[in-house]
Amino acid sequence: MKPKTTRATVLVIGSGAAGLNAALQLHRQGVEDVVIVTEGLQHGTSINTGSDKQTYYKLSLCGDEVDSPVGMAQTYLSGGGMHGDLALVESALSVRAFMNLVALGVPFPHDAYGQYVGYKTDHDPLQRATSIGPYTSQVMCRTLQKALIEAGVAIREGCEAISLLVDERSTQARVIGALFLNDKGDYEVVLSDFVVFAVGGPGGLYRDSVYPAGHTGAIGLALLAGAKARNLSESQFGLAATHFRWNVSGSYLQVIPRVYSLDEHGVEREFLLEAFTSPDECYSTLFLKGYQWPFDAEKVIGGSSLIDLLVYQETVILGRQVFLDYRQNPEGFLFDDLSEEVRNYLRESGALQETPIERLQRMNPQAIALFKQQGIDLAQEPLKIAVCAQHNNGGLAGDLWWQSENITGLYPIGEVNGSHGAKRPGGSALNAGQVGGIRAAQHIAYCLKNRQTPPDLDERCLDPQVDGLIHWAEKGQSNGRPWQKVLAEIQQRMSEIGGFIRQEVLLDEAVAAAWQLWDRVNGEGLSFGEGERKQAYLVRHLCFAHAAYLDATRFNVASGVGSRGSSLVLGEEGAYIHDKLPNNWLMIPEDTGYRNKVLETVYRDGQLMHTWVDCRPLPTPSHWFERDWAACERGDIFSA
Repeated sequence: MKPKTTRATVLVIGSGAAGLNAALQLHRQGVEDVVIVTEGLQHGTSINTGSDKQTYYKLSLCGDEVDSPVGMAQTYLSGGGMHGDLALVESALSVRAFMNLVALGVPFPHDAYGQYVGYKTDHDPLQRATSIGPYTSQVMCRTLQKALIEAGVAIREGCEAISLLVDERSTQARVIGALFLNDKGDYEVVLSDFVVFAVGGPGGLYRDSVYPAGHTGAIGLALLAGAKARNLSESQFGLAATHFRWNVSGSYLQVIPRVYSLDEHGVEREFLLEAFTSPDECYSTLFLKGYQWPFDAEKVIGGSSLIDLLVYQETVILGRQVFLDYRQNPEGFLFDDLSEEVRNYLRESGALQETPIERLQRMNPQAIALFKQQGIDLAQEPLKIAVCAQHNNGGLAGDLWWQSENITGLYPIGEVNGSHGAKRPGGSALNAGQVGGIRAAQHIAYCLKNRQTPPDLDERCLDPQVDGLIHWAEKGQSNGRPWQKVLAEIQQRMSEIGGFIRQEVLLDEAVAAAWQLWDRVNGEGLSFGEGERKQAYLVRHLCFAHAAYLDATRFNVASGVGSRGSSLVLGEEGAYIHDKLPNNWLMIPEDTGYRNKVLETVYRDGQLMHTWVDCRPLPTPSHWFERDWAACERGDIFSA
């Protein structure tokens, strides 16, 4: 049976904070025929994730701190691997994006004079960060949902995207819609002139993950369609709770809980102490780990990221469980022995109580409450943790208006857009998603106003794409390998080989195995039970994505980039790290020459190709108000 076909001017796939804002901005721009199609408004990362106080990064708006869009862009660029024009856009629009959320009702804190107060986040030289607590992005989503419902924007839940539909008959490929599978098991085609692709990060790729359990991501759909990607090898990892997935950043570590491991015999060990010369050095470093939550290669030797490596060793290499215990102080803990920075912070926060749970209650009671809502009482039980995948700094390659660089009409926004470089300030992802929604909406509205839309579509060109995907599921339903086993293999390979510790020889083996798995999955299909067809399609695109990510990571490591961002590259020519880590853990230093390059990846004619390209510089336009005003009025800015 031929799938039901509907039409929309703009199709928004995904309902996280980025996609919701894009739809709202399109409505405000006068684009009426917009439909959001999503698995569910309660699914995804934005509405189900956070930290101790989830950060939103923006231009500084308080006190006498001097800031500017160029200054903020330079902070972005200091991490390396980011295009200068994108950094400037994310900086310049940060106030507009932030104030839009304020106007919608997101209660960001301000003082009696209306100044939006801030704090320093990781990789942030000023105090640009703000937060409303653990649930910043969740409140953003709830607020945007309310605005969209009031505006009457169409939202369809219960539909899983299983393919992007692309017309490749002209010189430039153009997206023409998507194929979905709904909750009833029926196929549906939505044809559209423009597709806003807001499907989040690749959460389903990892076994050790802090992405919400229900979030898998769908970047594989775009990669299979031939969309160019950027910096797929650059991800972010950090300590996280595992039973209920949540980042244990900031105050979770700044209150200095007891950290211990548990072996198979039930023997506890405060293993961190063994790696430091004294308790005060150990606990001052643990405090800094809260400040500097993401694993950072620059902070491995003599820095706070040693904590991540010690936890990884206990959990993965030694097979033990690691816990944070807020009920009692760690062994040898004394306030007076802590560094001056730590003592001052705790004193200014009023957090000089006797136990970690009391200090956390004083500093951030919401951080306790959110775990209690999940049945975990930090005052009564320890919290199991591990080093987990948290964010993909890479993703699809978008231009100055967040349109795909090689597929017309496709606008990847949010985490699926690879605008970040190797390292980014904490909270900048929320800003980037909101900015991306604004840019995509502006550009789409301009194209519609100026009749820059595709010609009428001959729907017969869809048949091979749609029929092929339907046949794939039917072929494998009873004869293919079970989707559960394939997913487990993907996630194990990504966490063990494609995680934050990388070795070239292991990547070579993993890439070969990944592509073999993809060939089998693509050729034979996957078996699935009653009501599991959706899972089979999910694993299909995850399988391709994991091969592409590993391939890009191998290319990165083989190029000699070395340890940078949130990855540690090991090799025989590396530097000795620490005597409490394996002797063969030698850290390959970063080749800083690659900070001025971006890794591009594209799948074309059955081959995955990688290319290093130079970062575009930070723009330095010559401004003159009347001239710029006229250019804006004419729409010249959209051809920049």
